[in-house]
Amino acid sequence: MPPTPSDQPVLELRVALTARDYERLVRFYCAGLGLETTQVWPSEQGRAVILDMGRATLEVFDEQQAATIDQLEAGRRVSGPIRFALQVPDLEAAMARLLANGAVLVHPPVRTPWGEYNVRLQDPEGLQVTLFQASA
Repeated sequence: MPPTPSDQPVLELRVALTARDYERLVRFYCAGLGLETTQVWPSEQGRAVILDMGRATLEVFDEQQAATIDQLEAGRRVSGPIRFALQVPDLEAAMARLLANGAVLVHPPVRTPWGEYNVRLQDPEGLQVTLFQASA
């Protein structure tokens, strides 16, 4: 039986990104990944959107594990303390859309030891993003 919301200690994960170029970053995630807007907050105090990213989990690594993952995905230690890892149904298509919308390729796609197909990119604000496609 799946847990009910009252049984869960956290109901939703939200990651808040502050962008120097708001329009560019929104375009990157909406057009690049095809994310849907669930809320828009236009106001005199500033702008914000909430994008639906599906199911969320939180990964916590020690420095050694972060270095291991960076080595596998990017060939060297390159990520900062926060990196998105987004599962996509078609890695090549998602990578092409993100590159067309301002992503920087950090390292070409690799097959990981656990069988996923991963690529490391950087968003227009410099945040490292791993796209991964589960093995068939």
